[in-house]
Amino acid sequence: MINKEMLIEDLVNEYPRLVGPLKVEGIVCIACGEAVWGTLEAQAKDKGLDNIDEIVERMNKLLMSEIGE
Repeated sequence: MINKEMLIEDLVNEYPRLVGPLKVEGIVCIACGEAVWGTLEAQAKDKGLDNIDEIVERMNKLLMSEIGE
């Protein structure tokens, strides 16, 4: 499970399959070559997104569906 305080570097290392879905959500910094330092929430704010809680919820649902829960 991820949370908005998770470091981007940790998220990419632990859940690389979320890079694509997060890109669709507008958090493209993960795949575009920008520095990966900082939290998921900070990156969302940098991209002008104010729905980080919803994004985290969708990503966690995606992870849960992959493991069959």
